[in-house]
Amino acid sequence: MSKDSTPVGKEHFAYIAAHTIQEDAFLRDLRAAAATAGLPEIHIAPEQAALLQILLKLRSARHVVEVGTLGGYSAIAMARALPSMGKVRTIEIEPKHAEFARSWIARSDVKDRIEVLVGAGQNLLGMMPGNSADVVFLDADKAGYVGYLKEAMRILRPNGLLLADNVLADGDVVKKTRLSETAKAMQAFNDAVAATPGLRAIILPIGDGCLCGVRD
Repeated sequence: MSKDSTPVGKEHFAYIAAHTIQEDAFLRDLRAAAATAGLPEIHIAPEQAALLQILLKLRSARHVVEVGTLGGYSAIAMARALPSMGKVRTIEIEPKHAEFARSWIARSDVKDRIEVLVGAGQNLLGMMPGNSADVVFLDADKAGYVGYLKEAMRILRPNGLLLADNVLADGDVVKKTRLSETAKAMQAFNDAVAATPGLRAIILPIGDGCLCGVRD
Protein backbone atom coordinates (compact mmCIF):
# COMPACT_ATOMS: atom_id res chain seq x y z
CA MET A 1 0.00 0.00 0.00
CA SER A 2 1.40 3.37 -1.05
CA LYS A 3 1.01 6.53 0.99
CA ASP A 4 0.90 8.56 -2.22
CA SER A 5 -1.72 8.60 -4.96
CA THR A 6 -0.86 6.70 -8.13
CA PRO A 7 -0.03 9.09 -11.01
CA VAL A 8 -2.62 8.67 -13.74
CA GLY A 9 -1.78 9.21 -17.41
CA LYS A 10 -3.54 8.71 -20.74
CA GLU A 11 -2.89 4.97 -20.74
CA HIS A 12 -4.51 4.65 -17.33
CA PHE A 13 -7.55 6.63 -18.47
CA ALA A 14 -7.87 4.38 -21.52
CA TYR A 15 -7.71 1.36 -19.23
CA ILE A 16 -10.37 2.85 -16.94
CA ALA A 17 -12.64 3.56 -19.92
CA ALA A 18 -12.16 0.04 -21.25
CA HIS A 19 -13.14 -1.46 -17.90
CA THR A 20 -16.18 0.74 -17.31
CA ILE A 21 -19.84 0.19 -18.26
CA GLN A 22 -19.79 0.60 -22.02
CA GLU A 23 -21.67 3.16 -24.07
CA ASP A 24 -24.69 1.74 -25.88
CA ALA A 25 -25.52 2.17 -29.57
CA PHE A 26 -28.22 4.80 -28.95
CA LEU A 27 -25.91 7.18 -27.10
CA ARG A 28 -23.14 6.53 -29.60
CA ASP A 29 -25.50 7.46 -32.44
CA LEU A 30 -26.62 10.55 -30.52
CA ARG A 31 -23.03 11.74 -30.26
CA ALA A 32 -22.48 11.23 -33.97
CA ALA A 33 -25.72 13.01 -34.89
CA ALA A 34 -24.87 15.92 -32.60
CA ALA A 35 -21.51 16.37 -34.32
CA THR A 36 -23.17 16.25 -37.74
CA ALA A 37 -25.69 18.87 -36.59
CA GLY A 38 -22.85 21.18 -35.59
CA LEU A 39 -23.27 20.97 -31.82
CA PRO A 40 -20.06 21.44 -29.83
CA GLU A 41 -18.39 18.10 -29.11
CA ILE A 42 -18.26 18.71 -25.36
CA HIS A 43 -20.60 16.00 -24.07
CA ILE A 44 -19.54 13.98 -21.05
CA ALA A 45 -17.36 10.93 -21.62
CA PRO A 46 -19.05 7.50 -21.52
CA GLU A 47 -17.18 6.63 -18.31
CA GLN A 48 -18.57 9.81 -16.73
CA ALA A 49 -22.06 8.75 -17.74
CA ALA A 50 -21.45 5.43 -16.00
CA LEU A 51 -20.24 7.23 -12.87
CA LEU A 52 -23.32 9.46 -12.80
CA GLN A 53 -25.61 6.45 -13.12
CA ILE A 54 -23.91 4.65 -10.25
CA LEU A 55 -24.06 7.73 -8.00
CA LEU A 56 -27.74 8.33 -8.78
CA LYS A 57 -28.59 4.73 -8.02
CA LEU A 58 -26.65 4.82 -4.74
CA ARG A 59 -28.56 7.98 -3.79
CA SER A 60 -31.89 6.41 -4.85
CA ALA A 61 -32.43 9.66 -6.72
CA ARG A 62 -35.85 10.56 -8.09
CA HIS A 63 -35.51 14.25 -8.95
CA VAL A 64 -32.47 15.52 -10.87
CA VAL A 65 -31.72 19.04 -12.10
CA GLU A 66 -29.14 19.50 -14.85
CA VAL A 67 -27.72 22.83 -16.04
CA GLY A 68 -26.46 22.42 -19.60
CA THR A 69 -28.44 20.01 -21.80
CA LEU A 70 -26.50 20.33 -25.05
CA GLY A 71 -27.60 17.29 -27.10
CA GLY A 72 -29.29 15.42 -24.25
CA TYR A 73 -26.56 12.78 -23.79
CA SER A 74 -26.10 13.20 -20.03
CA ALA A 75 -29.81 13.77 -19.39
CA ILE A 76 -30.66 10.45 -21.03
CA ALA A 77 -27.85 8.66 -19.21
CA MET A 78 -29.00 9.99 -15.84
CA ALA A 79 -32.69 9.33 -16.52
CA ARG A 80 -31.86 5.68 -17.10
CA ALA A 81 -30.66 5.48 -13.48
CA LEU A 82 -33.97 6.77 -12.10
CA PRO A 83 -37.11 4.83 -11.16
CA SER A 84 -40.04 4.98 -13.58
CA MET A 85 -41.56 7.99 -11.78
CA GLY A 86 -38.24 9.85 -11.64
CA LYS A 87 -37.57 13.07 -13.51
CA VAL A 88 -34.58 14.92 -14.97
CA ARG A 89 -35.24 18.62 -15.48
CA THR A 90 -32.49 19.82 -17.78
CA ILE A 91 -31.81 23.48 -18.58
CA GLU A 92 -30.49 24.69 -21.94
CA ILE A 93 -30.02 28.32 -22.96
CA GLU A 94 -29.53 27.64 -26.69
CA PRO A 95 -32.85 26.86 -28.46
CA LYS A 96 -31.11 24.94 -31.25
CA HIS A 97 -29.48 22.60 -28.75
CA ALA A 98 -32.75 22.18 -26.86
CA GLU A 99 -34.59 21.27 -30.06
CA PHE A 100 -31.97 18.67 -30.95
CA ALA A 101 -32.04 17.22 -27.43
CA ARG A 102 -35.83 17.00 -27.41
CA SER A 103 -35.84 15.12 -30.72
CA TRP A 104 -33.44 12.48 -29.37
CA ILE A 105 -35.06 12.30 -25.96
CA ALA A 106 -38.38 11.58 -27.71
CA ARG A 107 -36.74 8.57 -29.39
CA SER A 108 -35.14 7.29 -26.19
CA ASP A 109 -36.32 4.69 -23.69
CA VAL A 110 -36.66 7.38 -20.99
CA LYS A 111 -38.61 10.06 -22.84
CA ASP A 112 -41.18 10.33 -20.04
CA ARG A 113 -38.48 10.99 -17.42
CA ILE A 114 -36.90 14.10 -18.99
CA GLU A 115 -38.13 17.68 -19.28
CA VAL A 116 -36.08 20.22 -21.26
CA LEU A 117 -36.34 23.80 -20.00
CA VAL A 118 -35.11 26.60 -22.26
CA GLY A 119 -33.61 29.70 -20.67
CA ALA A 120 -30.79 31.04 -18.54
CA GLY A 121 -29.69 28.64 -15.84
CA GLN A 122 -29.59 31.22 -13.07
CA ASN A 123 -33.14 32.38 -13.81
CA LEU A 124 -34.67 28.91 -14.09
CA LEU A 125 -32.88 27.58 -11.01
CA GLY A 126 -34.19 30.58 -9.10
CA MET A 127 -37.75 29.53 -9.92
CA MET A 128 -37.35 26.06 -8.44
CA PRO A 129 -38.52 25.46 -4.87
CA GLY A 130 -36.04 24.79 -2.09
CA ASN A 131 -35.27 21.22 -1.04
CA SER A 132 -36.77 19.89 -4.25
CA ALA A 133 -33.88 18.01 -5.90
CA ASP A 134 -31.94 14.89 -5.01
CA VAL A 135 -29.16 15.71 -7.47
CA VAL A 136 -27.92 18.82 -9.27
CA PHE A 137 -25.48 18.34 -12.18
CA LEU A 138 -23.62 21.36 -13.56
CA ASP A 139 -22.24 21.17 -17.09
CA ALA A 140 -22.82 24.57 -18.64
CA ASP A 141 -21.08 27.96 -18.91
CA LYS A 142 -18.18 27.87 -16.49
CA ALA A 143 -18.45 31.53 -15.50
CA GLY A 144 -21.89 30.76 -14.08
CA TYR A 145 -20.82 27.87 -11.84
CA VAL A 146 -20.40 29.90 -8.64
CA GLY A 147 -23.90 31.31 -9.03
CA TYR A 148 -25.28 27.87 -9.84
CA LEU A 149 -23.60 26.54 -6.70
CA LYS A 150 -25.58 28.94 -4.52
CA GLU A 151 -28.86 27.91 -6.13
CA ALA A 152 -27.92 24.23 -6.00
CA MET A 153 -27.38 24.41 -2.25
CA ARG A 154 -30.84 25.97 -1.93
CA ILE A 155 -32.73 23.42 -4.01
CA LEU A 156 -30.84 20.30 -2.90
CA ARG A 157 -32.45 18.15 -0.24
CA PRO A 158 -30.36 17.01 2.76
CA ASN A 159 -27.92 14.33 1.57
CA GLY A 160 -28.45 15.58 -1.97
CA LEU A 161 -25.63 15.27 -4.50
CA LEU A 162 -23.88 18.15 -6.23
CA LEU A 163 -22.10 17.03 -9.39
CA ALA A 164 -20.08 19.27 -11.72
CA ASP A 165 -18.13 18.60 -14.90
CA ASN A 166 -14.93 20.20 -16.24
CA VAL A 167 -13.59 21.20 -12.83
CA LEU A 168 -9.98 20.52 -13.94
CA ALA A 169 -10.28 22.82 -16.98
CA ASP A 170 -8.09 20.62 -19.18
CA GLY A 171 -5.62 20.46 -16.31
CA ASP A 172 -5.14 24.24 -16.19
CA VAL A 173 -6.60 24.71 -12.70
CA VAL A 174 -3.15 24.10 -11.23
CA LYS A 175 -1.53 26.91 -13.22
CA LYS A 176 -0.55 30.16 -11.53
CA THR A 177 -0.16 32.37 -14.61
CA ARG A 178 -1.58 32.71 -18.12
CA LEU A 179 -4.88 31.20 -17.07
CA SER A 180 -7.74 30.82 -19.50
CA GLU A 181 -11.10 32.27 -18.50
CA THR A 182 -12.36 28.72 -18.05
CA ALA A 183 -9.51 27.87 -15.68
CA LYS A 184 -10.12 31.04 -13.67
CA ALA A 185 -13.82 30.19 -13.41
CA MET A 186 -13.09 26.63 -12.31
CA GLN A 187 -10.59 27.79 -9.70
CA ALA A 188 -13.23 30.15 -8.33
CA PHE A 189 -15.85 27.41 -8.32
CA ASN A 190 -13.63 24.81 -6.66
CA ASP A 191 -12.63 27.36 -4.01
CA ALA A 192 -16.30 28.27 -3.47
CA VAL A 193 -17.22 24.60 -3.03
CA ALA A 194 -14.44 24.14 -0.46
CA ALA A 195 -15.70 27.19 1.44
CA THR A 196 -19.40 26.26 1.38
CA PRO A 197 -20.69 25.21 4.81
CA GLY A 198 -22.57 21.93 4.81
CA LEU A 199 -21.04 20.66 1.58
CA ARG A 200 -18.45 17.88 1.46
CA ALA A 201 -16.88 17.27 -1.93
CA ILE A 202 -14.18 15.43 -3.80
CA ILE A 203 -12.80 15.88 -7.32
CA LEU A 204 -12.48 12.68 -9.36
CA PRO A 205 -10.01 12.75 -12.28
CA ILE A 206 -12.46 11.29 -14.77
CA GLY A 207 -13.00 13.07 -18.08
CA ASP A 208 -12.14 16.72 -17.47
CA GLY A 209 -12.64 16.33 -13.73
CA CYS A 210 -15.93 15.51 -12.04
CA LEU A 211 -16.70 17.12 -8.70
CA CYS A 212 -18.93 15.05 -6.42
CA GLY A 213 -20.33 16.64 -3.28
CA VAL A 214 -22.90 15.83 -0.63
CA ARG A 215 -25.03 18.44 1.10
CA ASP A 216 -25.39 17.80 4.84
